[in-house]
Amino acid sequence: MPAPLSDQADARFVQTLIVTAGCGRVQHDGGPVEEIRPGDVVWIPPHEKHWHGASLTIAMTHIAIQEELDGSAATWFEHVSD
Repeated sequence: MPAPLSDQADARFVQTLIVTAGCGRVQHDGGPVEEIRPGDVVWIPPHEKHWHGASLTIAMTHIAIQEELDGSAATWFEHVSD
């Protein structure tokens, strides 16, 4: 079963997501939940609170590219629920 729920995060630097398989969702702070599919590239600006994960019924595989400083790439916040 897909695991669509995630924690909200604030990446310290730009985060780039490249969806490679399945179907996922992403939500930027205050914005609508968006569906993402293979080939989609999602750019998340530094310090923007967001979350991403699988859809409710389909798993998602993606590559996440981000930098880190002093061993930390993000600040984690509350768990996302349906």
